[in-house]
Amino acid sequence: MEEAGVREAAAALVEEETRRYRPTKNYLSYLPTPDFSAFETEIMRNEFERLAARQPMDLLSMKRYELPAPSSGQKNDITAWQECVNNSMAQLEHQAVRIENLELMSQYGTNAWKVYNDNLAFMIEMAQKELQKFRKQIQDLNWQRKNDQLAGGGKLRELESNWVSLVSKNYEIERAIVQLENEITQLRQQQGDENKENIRQDF
Repeated sequence: MEEAGVREAAAALVEEETRRYRPTKNYLSYLPTPDFSAFETEIMRNEFERLAARQPMDLLSMKRYELPAPSSGQKNDITAWQECVNNSMAQLEHQAVRIENLELMSQYGTNAWKVYNDNLAFMIEMAQKELQKFRKQIQDLNWQRKNDQLAGGGKLRELESNWVSLVSKNYEIERAIVQLENEITQLRQQQGDENKENIRQDF
């Protein structure tokens, strides 16, 4: 519960500072204007234009998978029948390739996925180790900063105590000087009065 309160307090401080801080100039003005179309391909550009025009997406064409017979006007045309046969052979080969791919996947796909998962697990483990290392570095740095600040605070308190002591001594010295000056003045006055008295007696 205490950590949540600290997080809320920090978020409130950040929110308050961002509300007060308003940059007076564009601090990214030295950067060149970004080229947002640098990685666009022709297909992507056409798709963006279609989305901007709010046009519906073209439906998937299934024509290549159809096996139509020759039209009624071409029933006796050998060329039309030959094209239909070629199309059916292409469709048959396509299905054979799909079956072969499925067989290959059933035979080797499991091991490939295991290797892929092992690689992912290794990458996660390495990332977690890096995270732990960085967290330890952050913690060490925070401890070092805290120790430096505590040592600096002790030094400041010691210097402040010395300063107060020196100021007090200066005050005492100034008071002693004023007292001595008063005594010297009084002695001079007494000496002056005695001299006057002696001069009167001489006459």
